[in-house]
Amino acid sequence: MDMKTDLGRGLLLKNPVMLASGTAAFGMEFEDFYPLEKLGALVTKGVSIDPIEGNPTPRIVETSGGMINSIGLQNPGARVFVEELLPQIRKHDFACVVNVFGYSDEGYKKVVEFLERSEGIDGYEVNISCPNVKHGGIQYGTNPEMTHRLVRELRSRTNRHLMVKLSPNVTDIMEFATACEEAGADSISLVNTLLGMAVDIETRRPKIARVVGGYSGPSIKPVALRMVYQVAKCVSIPVIGIGGIQSVKDALEFLLVGATAIQVGTANFYDPGIGGRLADELIQWLNRHGIDSLDDWIGSLEV
Repeated sequence: MDMKTDLGRGLLLKNPVMLASGTAAFGMEFEDFYPLEKLGALVTKGVSIDPIEGNPTPRIVETSGGMINSIGLQNPGARVFVEELLPQIRKHDFACVVNVFGYSDEGYKKVVEFLERSEGIDGYEVNISCPNVKHGGIQYGTNPEMTHRLVRELRSRTNRHLMVKLSPNVTDIMEFATACEEAGADSISLVNTLLGMAVDIETRRPKIARVVGGYSGPSIKPVALRMVYQVAKCVSIPVIGIGGIQSVKDALEFLLVGATAIQVGTANFYDPGIGGRLADELIQWLNRHGIDSLDDWIGSLEV
């Protein structure tokens, strides 16, 4: 079965399975678990123009329905990424989408302009929705006018695929999706993490140093699925579904409600082989159910 997935502007995936930013680092950590060539794409850990140390520990805590993280976008910076990490990624046959981040318009523009000089990057995922920093990205993800302005400015600086990652921590996510499309985005990925909190009743202290963090995992899937369904109906560009995917059934649900591709995130931490397995199981399931092509399944929900 042909599982190719076209996200537009040259970003053609061999299948709809992507690893979500921040959950797979820069890919090499998974080389021992399955051939990375099975993936449609890797979305890298967030890259900023300068290195970021990240938040103080503790910054990850397991919960009953997932996990809360407050890493703070720790990364080695764009120069180290290009010189040391990108060559290792490009040894593998999958699309490379670089998640980019800045604390201001200038920060976003600088990292994209720097990365534009390098070959081997298939597109960018613009992170406007991380809740784990004191200032920066999240202000864009909760203000549609700022979202539109930033996407428009980045669009003018690259001909590569431009994907925008949306926050679920808003009143009307469709307003933000529309702003991205109107500003020139090629696709939209959603959702990023919800705001969450965990406390220790013995110490009477928060379990995360910054008190709140990004909540992800299986329990957020119904919220993410609803938002993907709404956004897929209100925009004409491809939508990438993220949130609580831990099985082929979950992936199929996101595709059914209108996602063109999916990203698997938190499951990578406790099931590091899931990316390769999903790529295989999607084909097997569609074949068993007499579905002739992936396109026949995408968005075929009957309401």
